[in-house]
Amino acid sequence: MSIRTTLSDNGLTLVFTGIFLLALGGQALVGLAMFNQDQASAGLEAITLGQYLTSSAFAVDVTENWQSEFLQFLLFILATVWFVQRGSPESKPLGNAGRESEQDQRVADSATAESPSWSRERGWRLAVYSRSLSLVMGSIFVLSWLAQSITGAVAYNEEQMRELEDPVSWAEYLALPDFWSRTLQNWQSEFLAVACMVAFSIYLRERGSPESKPVGAPHHATGVEG
Repeated sequence: MSIRTTLSDNGLTLVFTGIFLLALGGQALVGLAMFNQDQASAGLEAITLGQYLTSSAFAVDVTENWQSEFLQFLLFILATVWFVQRGSPESKPLGNAGRESEQDQRVADSATAESPSWSRERGWRLAVYSRSLSLVMGSIFVLSWLAQSITGAVAYNEEQMRELEDPVSWAEYLALPDFWSRTLQNWQSEFLAVACMVAFSIYLRERGSPESKPVGAPHHATGVEG
C-alpha cells in the first residue's frame, strides 16, 4: 500500500489529529501569555514554555476539556443503544432500541470470516468486545477526570499560597465550587452540542456527510445516512 493511499484512507483521523495538535499548541502559547501576565501582576518572575507545559495550570486546563469530551461520547454511545429519535441519522431505526440480536450484530454463530476474532467467540471475550468502545471511552473519561481533579487541586493550592491562605486536601478540593465550576461549564456545553446535532439533523442536511441524511430524504426518515 502506497503512502498516498495510506494517507487517503486515514484522512479523517489525520485531519482531526492535526487540528487537535494545532489547537493544543495555540492553547499552550496563549495560556503561557496569560499565566505570565498574572505572574507580573503578582510581582513574580515569568516562566518559560517548557515550565508552563509541565505546570498544573496547563494540565488542569487540558484535562478538564478532555474529560467532558469523553463523557459526552460515552453517554451518547450508551444512550443510542436504548433511545431513538424519529427523523435523526444519529439514531437507530425506530423499533431497534436495545442490544439487538446476534444475527443483527453478526456475532457468534452469525459472524463471518471477516468478523473480528473476538466477535466470533462466546463468553467473556464477546461480552468485553461487545462493550469495548464504551469501556475505553469510559476509562479515558475517568482517568481524565482524575487528572483534572489532582492537577486542579495543585493549581488551587498554588493560588492559595500566593494569597497566603491555607492549602486544601484533594478530597476537600472536590467539594469546592472551583472544581465543579470548571467541570459543569464544560459538561453543559457538550450535552447541548449533542442535543443540537440530533435535533438539527432531522430537518437540515449536509450533502455527502454520513452525519446527515441524503438531501432528498424525508424529515421522518430515521437511521438513514447520506
